[in-house]
Amino acid sequence: MSSAVKGGRRRLDASVPPEYDVPTREPRIDSPRTARAIIWAVMGLWLVGTAGAGTSIVAISAPTWIERPSAALLMVVFAVGITHRGGGHMRIWLPITAALAIAAVVLETNLLLASAACVTAVLAAVWAVMATRPARTLLGAVLEYVLALVVALSGTVAVAAWNAPVNYQRFNLIVIAAAMGLAITLVWNLGAGLHGLGRQNFAVLAGVAALLLLLLAYSSFVRTHGSQTLVDLFSNIVVWLRQNVRGVPRPVEVFIGFPALIVGVSLRSKRREGWWVLVFAVIGTAVLSTSLVTPGAFPTYIALSTLYSSVLGLVVGLVLRHYVLKERSSRANRAIEEVVRVEPPRFAPLK
Repeated sequence: MSSAVKGGRRRLDASVPPEYDVPTREPRIDSPRTARAIIWAVMGLWLVGTAGAGTSIVAISAPTWIERPSAALLMVVFAVGITHRGGGHMRIWLPITAALAIAAVVLETNLLLASAACVTAVLAAVWAVMATRPARTLLGAVLEYVLALVVALSGTVAVAAWNAPVNYQRFNLIVIAAAMGLAITLVWNLGAGLHGLGRQNFAVLAGVAALLLLLLAYSSFVRTHGSQTLVDLFSNIVVWLRQNVRGVPRPVEVFIGFPALIVGVSLRSKRREGWWVLVFAVIGTAVLSTSLVTPGAFPTYIALSTLYSSVLGLVVGLVLRHYVLKERSSRANRAIEEVVRVEPPRFAPLK
């Protein structure tokens, strides 16, 4: 008599707890107590650096000489956070970052200040995304979204504190390109490379990347070679928003960067492909971290623009999250347990 199992829905084995699907290196510090103390010390330095750099945009009775040292402190903290989170070699990247920070503070040459501001913006933009955790629930996704924006905003005040003489458009493009390059390098292993995407997900991400390049190229073309009528229309819209709501939402953040942040942290709770979505989230955090690089920028206007962009980006992201995480009927029929993917704690290395 045959002992074949009768047909029916294929059930997921819930008896085995999920494990992290990426190998991690051994802890650098054996003592958990010492490791916790170092983590709290780094977080304390992050708060001190943010408060000191914030004096560059908030009118309080604080000496001006603390601005750049505070920005240098934040740059080192960002480097420590990314290196630790990505499983890099602290003895290599920390001295390099610290040397650049000290040289920029002591020598104050234009090249060093611009380089330090650029590195600070890139590290803040990438760390804001790498510090997130997978979010299974709607509330969890919103909390991770807020956390990433807070980290990116600390990078914003650090870049403002450097007060570097740069061209905003050129500086912004360099930071976005460098941040995406660094993010792709880190995500390559965490997301199982391009072969881990699958054809459909790879096609979707390639389409989003092509759309992004098209939008950036089109906006640059309109500013330089567009018709006067079209340029005047965009200018009038911006002027009306400035006069009536005191801020202008940034389209790159609203439609690409911030929605990708919501979708990415949510998708990571099920599949590693969520890391590739977060590569596009770095665009939003990079634009945010460079928003105050120009000395003539008005903090109130930038703050309101960021607020509007974050609210609209959150709404767009939640709508996309609903459709992206919606299981297909065929997959739902095959499984009765929700797919759960785990990752190490927030302050533990991912690789």
